[in-house]
Amino acid sequence: MSFPALLRSAMDSNESSLPPEHIIFGQSQAMRVVQQKVEMVARTDVPVLVRGDSGTGKEVLARLIHRRSPWAAAPFVKVNCPAVPAVVLETQLFGYERGPFPGAFDTRIRQVDRANRGTLLLDEIGELEPALQAKLVQFFQGGQIGRANTEQDTQLPFRIVCATKCDLEHGVRTGAFRLDLFYCINVVSIFLPLLRERVEDIPALANYFLACYREKYHSQAYPLPPRLIQILQQYDWPGNIRELENLINRYVILESEEAIVSELASRSPIRLVPDPSYTASVSPKKPVARAVDNRERQAILKLLRANHGNRKQAARVLNISYRALLHKLKEVGVPPKRVRPVESSPLTDPVGAGPGESTNGNGSSR
Repeated sequence: MSFPALLRSAMDSNESSLPPEHIIFGQSQAMRVVQQKVEMVARTDVPVLVRGDSGTGKEVLARLIHRRSPWAAAPFVKVNCPAVPAVVLETQLFGYERGPFPGAFDTRIRQVDRANRGTLLLDEIGELEPALQAKLVQFFQGGQIGRANTEQDTQLPFRIVCATKCDLEHGVRTGAFRLDLFYCINVVSIFLPLLRERVEDIPALANYFLACYREKYHSQAYPLPPRLIQILQQYDWPGNIRELENLINRYVILESEEAIVSELASRSPIRLVPDPSYTASVSPKKPVARAVDNRERQAILKLLRANHGNRKQAARVLNISYRALLHKLKEVGVPPKRVRPVESSPLTDPVGAGPGESTNGNGSSR
């Protein structure tokens, strides 16, 4: 599930443990569109297809749709389509009667029975086996599903929500996904944006995770400083909300701002985007240059401090050559020699040569 992982167990039994809706939807325009669709479909029984990359919050949204529905008091049942072999998944999803095949010693309750008058989430339906896709088409078209080894059908009222990170249209073109099933589940589609497409929501999400993990670990970790929030907003988050959550978890455990900065730098060195607060009247080159000056410089200085000023070690963390790091230091205006002003700042105090590095007479590294 996308976020937060620490609420997973509670959410299985109590939908009120979902994150607050102002955290789920945030303030970005992309999530406003999502919120409007949820408000329109939640009180209906039409199938909903939730789409988005890993870590964008698909299961959380599915649970929110269930909580807002008239069937919120009934169960929410999740079936993870690619997690188990097709034969096992079929018996889990559709159940079986006692006998006649070996191992069928008792009647197995179907997940569709558990979801009676509630919501059934088919997670990652894009990876469902073709044979099971055909069974789902049978249900959608006739409203009935039979057990795995019986011809007796049962009609059950419940809503189906499907979630996927796959390109289902591509699956249809290649034959990996049935066209008739695609039409059945794609009555209403809700696309969840990438985290980097909703950077204005990052401060609220980060502070929410901070509060959750501080409570979980009984931690006294400091609030996230504005300069760190700015760095988080400049990172492009390939792992989306899940990656942000894990990073804040690390921050709370280590109680170290440097740990976050060095971790981001090691994952994706200097992969920053222009600050969205710059006006369109400014030349496109200027925002990039200012972002380098104000963001990259801070990130590099923090990384150097986390490695005790050792540039060679910092280069290894960044997975770049030592010469490339020196070039980058020069580019962002970090002096080549150690400078210790009387009043130092963790963001502006230049970092000199660290352990394992020596300087020659004019202060440059050898």
